[in-house]
This record gives sequence, structure tokens and C-alpha cells, in this order.
Amino acid sequence: MTDNVVPLFKDPATGTYTMPGDTLTGPAAAAPAPKAVRPVRRWKHTAHGLRTAVMHERTRTAARLVARHGLYVVGGTRITAKRAWDGRTGSRYERMIRAAEAAGNFEEAKEWEDRLTRFRAARHHRRMDLLKAPQDAVKSAAYGTGLTVGGLLLLGIVLAIANKDASWILAPINAAIEAIAAIVHVATVVWGPAVTIGPWLALLAMWGVGQQRQTAPQWTLPAQQRDDSGAPITPSIVVTALRDLGIAPMRKAIKEMGDAGAAMLGPIRIAGCGVEVDATLPSGVSTKEVQERRRKLAENLGRHEHEVFITLPAAARTVRLWIADSGALDEPIGPSPLVTDTKAVANYKTGKAPWGQDLRGDVAALSLYQRMLLITGLSNQGKTAALRALALWAALDKTVEFRIADLKGAGDWNMFDGLATTLIQGPTDEHVIQATEMVEELVVEMERRIQKPPGTVFPPLIGIVDEAQVAFMCPAVGDDKRPYGGSKATSRYFMAVRKIHNQGRAVDVLLWEGTQDPTDQNLPKLVREGAHTRISLVLGTESQSRMALGDKAVDGGAAPHLLRQDLDKGTVVVSSGGITIPAGQTSITVRTHYIDDEQAAEVADRAKALRDGITTAHTVGDVDAYDPLADILTVLGTEARVLTQEVLKRLAALNGKAYGRWSFIDLKRVLDGTGAEPYKSDGRMVISRERVARALVNRPETGSASAAE
Repeated sequence: MTDNVVPLFKDPATGTYTMPGDTLTGPAAAAPAPKAVRPVRRWKHTAHGLRTAVMHERTRTAARLVARHGLYVVGGTRITAKRAWDGRTGSRYERMIRAAEAAGNFEEAKEWEDRLTRFRAARHHRRMDLLKAPQDAVKSAAYGTGLTVGGLLLLGIVLAIANKDASWILAPINAAIEAIAAIVHVATVVWGPAVTIGPWLALLAMWGVGQQRQTAPQWTLPAQQRDDSGAPITPSIVVTALRDLGIAPMRKAIKEMGDAGAAMLGPIRIAGCGVEVDATLPSGVSTKEVQERRRKLAENLGRHEHEVFITLPAAARTVRLWIADSGALDEPIGPSPLVTDTKAVANYKTGKAPWGQDLRGDVAALSLYQRMLLITGLSNQGKTAALRALALWAALDKTVEFRIADLKGAGDWNMFDGLATTLIQGPTDEHVIQATEMVEELVVEMERRIQKPPGTVFPPLIGIVDEAQVAFMCPAVGDDKRPYGGSKATSRYFMAVRKIHNQGRAVDVLLWEGTQDPTDQNLPKLVREGAHTRISLVLGTESQSRMALGDKAVDGGAAPHLLRQDLDKGTVVVSSGGITIPAGQTSITVRTHYIDDEQAAEVADRAKALRDGITTAHTVGDVDAYDPLADILTVLGTEARVLTQEVLKRLAALNGKAYGRWSFIDLKRVLDGTGAEPYKSDGRMVISRERVARALVNRPETGSASAAE
């Protein structure tokens, strides 16, 4: 009965029921038929299911598998066909000629052209021989058949005589006929399966060639095969990486080279924790194009960007690639020789500071002799530690004098207390004023030395201003209305630095500066260009790199802006004549040794032991209020007697404005009548500490005296 039941539909507007096929009125007429909804829903479910099946990882893996092995066959067929074509035609020679011409090697192109001519001549002779081959084949077949039949008959006659039976005469011919029949029978049996299996064997051979040459694209390979990061560097990997840089002329030239581009590369050499290779670029490809694609090149080589360095050797159209072993640059390089060798000494003039290692793993040593120095980088990247390591090495030469202003004031230079004659530490405007006056005293000392007779030898005097950007940005203005900071001719700090840069080197008065985030405001152009040794840690932009190292170094491959912030702490890029830089390059990357505060204090103590004792001034003396007799006692320190020349030198370091131009006459004038006059000891004029102390206690007046009185 249920088969005869007819469904009824209720009209919401009228409340009446209708049968299927009746026309509805009112709102119900606009409602879609229920049976129209079901196919749409089924279609959506079907589409969703198809999409899920297609996007499933198993489906994608299977598709990659099919595509990979299918493309192996296609690629193998293409390679085999190309080999056959190369063997039958002169295309190989023509390709080598084009590659040689593209590389500018016209002698090699001429040699390949001669080979092509000889190949064509030999091919012509073979073709002419083929024209005569049919008639030669007919003659050879007739002669062969006659000789074979005659030989078999002769053999049959011999057998007939031996057996005394005439039937043996045709026995050899019958045996030959039977052998031929057997061969035909075997061939008939084998031919069918051979025809069936042969194409599959040929297909398998094509697949083997394609699989060996990896003709399938990367997207078809399984994930574990596509991840080749850290793989050893081979010529094919380097050529493929260069080919896939996206430079059309290079890709075309490599494709046309008969040796798949291997002629571009020099030998791959082991260089420290990586390898080094020179690549000669094809005509139409500039070295700058390759440098600008450093990240892509690194990824093509299976390395991170910081593990590939591109520099320009002396050869034209050549880039030198240094490729690190995967993860090698994240390993420490070991302690500094200044820490491990407790008997180490320095020679400022002839020696070099053992500062770290270059990327090849060789010792990177820096000469400081008569070189102004500038080191810059982002904050907290090891700038102060790198600069301090150089100062610690120079301190092991007891002839070197230091005057230091640390405008950070975090105690990074505390170990130089008792080693430097001046040590200013603090970030305030007052500290900048004192640092400026310290640099101006260096200028006074420089001018005093310049006025000495030509050929006079002076002990090295090194002024260090760490966080120099604080000085350049200082808004303080002196009583003479001249600002201390700034980059104009009215700036006291800027002008003092410029004077030292202009003339200080000749009399061994040097200035080292450390600064952060170089800009034209906190590191003026004239100041950065006055440094002979320019060093940069990691920076944020290429424009900052150009400010730190100069356009020439950056154009030659220097890229401190590509170092990794926080991960490459202590790694510096150096442009200087004081360090060994590979021929043709303009800079070198150095991983510096890290010397912590405790180790630095130990090295500083060894440096102090080389000296007689130094009293460090923590503020610059005030020229308007000073006490010569008390200052003389201060600079004598704990020594019983000090040479008058040494006393003058220490007084100038203590207060350059007051004592910078003092001579022996000025010193004698202050001490005359005090009972502490200079006297001779071992033929040299000295001053006694005991006598000066007694004179200071017994003098009738108290307070300070002025040189002007």
C-alpha cells in the first residue's frame, strides 16, 4: 500500500494541501522544490571528496612518484638522443666553439674549429665509402659463399677418403644446413618474446640514464632527497647554483658549454672551515649581478646566507666564492693568545696584534703602527671588546701611552686604571667636555712634537674615545660660545679630531674611535675618512656599511650589513693596510677572539708590571686652578727618583693645558728655593720624591699656585 501513497505539500499562505505538479500560489510558489536541493548537496559533497582526495599527501606523493619516474624516461631519452646526435654530427664542436667565444678564448675556439673540419672530412669519406658498400657486399657474399662451399666439399672429400665411404663428401654441407635451420628455429622462437620485451628494456635503459643524471625537476623529488643543505661542494653543485641565479646570459652560456659549465670554475680549494673557488663569468654577466644575488646563491648551494661570501679577485669578470661548511661559523674559535700566553709581549712598531681568525682559519693579525682606527657597529655586538683587545696588546709594549675616554661609563675600561695616564668614564655632557679637553691635549702634545727637530723619535701616544657618537651628538656649549659636539668647524671635539687625523701620524699621536650606528650626524664624513684602519661589526643597512668602510670596500664585496645580529658577535669586516688581505680584495672578514673582563684585567696587570708605575687622572685638569708642586708629587708616584724629562711628560698627561708646553726651565723655576731642585744622578737630571714631599709640607702657603703668577 505504501507504493500508492502520494505526498502532499502544504501552502503556508492558504493552509491548503496540493499534490505534486499542481501550481502553487503565494509565497510557497517562490520556494524551491525539495528535490532540487538534493542534487546540489550531492554535488558539493562529491566536489569536497574529490578535492580532499586530490590534495591528500598520499595522492601528492603518488603524483610526484609517477611524474619523477616518467620524467626520468623523458630526460634519459633526450640525453641519449643528444649523445647520438652529437656523435653523428658536428654539434658538439659547434657548441664548444660558441662557449670558447663567449668566454673570450679565441685560441681555443680556433682549435675546436680545426677539429670540426677534420671531423667533417672523415665523415665525408665514410659516406663515400657507403655508396660503394652494396656492390662490395655482393662481391664479398659471392666470394664468401664460394669459399665456404668449397671448403666444406674439401672437408667432405677428406672425410670420405678417411672413412672409405663416398657419402661423407656431402656430410659437412648437410651439417651446415642443419645448423642454419636450428639457428632459424631458435630465432623464430625467441623473436616473439624479444619483440615484446625489447621496448621495455629500452625504456628501462632510458630510465637508468635519466635517473643517473637526475633529469626530474626538484618538485618531483621526495623531501629527503630535495634537502641537500650541508652537502659537500662539488663543481656540478657550484655550476648549477650559478646557472639558477636568474641571470639569463649566464644560464644560456652554461647551457651552450660542452662541459656543462665546468670551464667556468677554478680548482675548489679547502680554506679553513669551508672551501674557496673562483668562477669566471661568461661575457655579458657582471660581477655585481652575482653579488646582488648572494642569498639566492647561498640557497642554491644548500647554505645559509651568512655561510657564503662573495669577493672580487684581481682577475677580470671573476668572483671568488668562499662557502663555509654547514654550521661551522657558529662554532667558537678559541681563546686569545694574549690570555693563553702569559709571557706574551708586544712591539708597537714591528709587531701585529693577534686579533682573531679569518674565514680560512688563518691567524688574523693587525698592525697598529701609525694608524688611526675607527670601529663601528650596532649596539651590543662586541665593538668595545674588539677595540679593547687591540689596546691590551699594545699595552704590552711599555713605550705606549694611553689616554682613554669611555663615554658609555659601564666600566668596560676599568682595567686601564693605573695603565692609562687619563681615564674618563661616563655618558654625561660633563664627561663629553672632559673627553673633548683630553683630545685637545693630544693636539697640544702633537703640536709640541711637531716643533721638535726633524728626526726626533717620540714614544707612541694613543687616545681612545669609545662611544664617540655621544661626543658628536653632545649639545653642550662652552663659555666661548663654541659647541663641544657637532660636525661643523665651530665644534671643539670635531676640530680636535680632524687636527689629529691631519698631522698626528707623523709624530706617533694616534686616535682610535668606537661608535654605534654610523650616520652623517654621529660620525661625520671627514672623521670616518681620516681613519687608516676601518672596522665594522654587524650593521643594519648597506648605506651604513658604506659609511663605516667606504664605497670601495663595499663595492668589492664587504658586507657587514649581511652579518647576523647577535649571532655574529665579534665578527668584523676590516679594510686596512695593516692586515693581510687576499690579492684583489678590498676587505677581509675576521672572527675576533673574545677577552672577558676578568681575562682583560689579568692582561692589564701584566702590562702594568712592565711599567714603573702610572698615576691615572680620572678628570682632565683645570687650567685655571692647579698646584704645580702638588702635581709634581702626584706624577712621581711611588718612585724614589724620576728623570726630569719623564716628570715633564707625566705633567703634560695630567694637565695638558697647564703643563703641555713646559720645558726644563719651567720645572726648575717652580722647584728653585724649595729644597727639591733637580739634581744629577748617574749623569742625568732627576727629581727626588722625598725632597718634593718635604718641600710641600714645609711651604708657608697653602692652596694652589698658578703658572701665570
